Amino acid sequence: MSKVWFITGTSRGFGRAFAESALQRGDKVAATARNVAALQDLVAKYGDDAVLPLALDVTDKAAVAAAVAAASEKFGRLDVVVNNAGYGLFGMVEEVTEQQLRDQMETNLFGAFWVTQGVLPIMRAQGSGHIVQISSVGGVAAFPSLGAYHASKWALEGFSEALAQEVAGEGIKVTIVEPGGFTTDWAGSSSVRAEPNPAYDQVREAIAARLGDARYGDAADAGAALLHIVDAENPPLRVLFGTEPIEIIKPLYAQRLQLWADGEHVSRIAQG
Repeated sequence: MSKVWFITGTSRGFGRAFAESALQRGDKVAATARNVAALQDLVAKYGDDAVLPLALDVTDKAAVAAAVAAASEKFGRLDVVVNNAGYGLFGMVEEVTEQQLRDQMETNLFGAFWVTQGVLPIMRAQGSGHIVQISSVGGVAAFPSLGAYHASKWALEGFSEALAQEVAGEGIKVTIVEPGGFTTDWAGSSSVRAEPNPAYDQVREAIAARLGDARYGDAADAGAALLHIVDAENPPLRVLFGTEPIEIIKPLYAQRLQLWADGEHVSRIAQG
């Protein structure tokens, strides 16, 4: 049976790849973007029976509710909801302004929060559904110049893990996707960059040197990978997309476990 998807941020990048992968195999997609004109090629290619283009700024809670209602009304159900809308905010913690941090949270965290809250009553009534949260390897690990971005993704992962436990008895699945570097516009024109402080020039140079060796996956392949996740009988709570995150996460968790073990004597002192 074909699935009905609701995907945010489908104008380009991962969102477009996810929508294309779903539509190519005969699924139906409610596709959202800030500029609905960017979605007309999907309608032209797959037809308005399969694609519902919706103009949506995920930071507008009322607009999110209206978009979810419109998708549910057109297709009659929502099987897969992908919270993909988001952007990168680059800047050292000292460089990022309060407004930049608030804007980052509004999109990357609250946008996903509003969509999740909006679709839960529909999925509960169906007795089924799958919520996919597009996080990042930066939702588990942290790197210099991305502190604000990490804050948004770590928060997304926290509420999503709690959510998975809350809805487990309702037939609703939750998966947190943690990609590494891919050929999207995340670090390009869609990103925001704080005013640089010269005090961090050496840190920036070190980052640039490290990124020179970075490997980037194809967003289209990520779309194919997501189909495996949403078709699984028991989808994982977390999944890394790309080989680079695997290489980062394994030693990172080993290091964290060792740090906690090394500090166990202090932990016991704190217990009293």
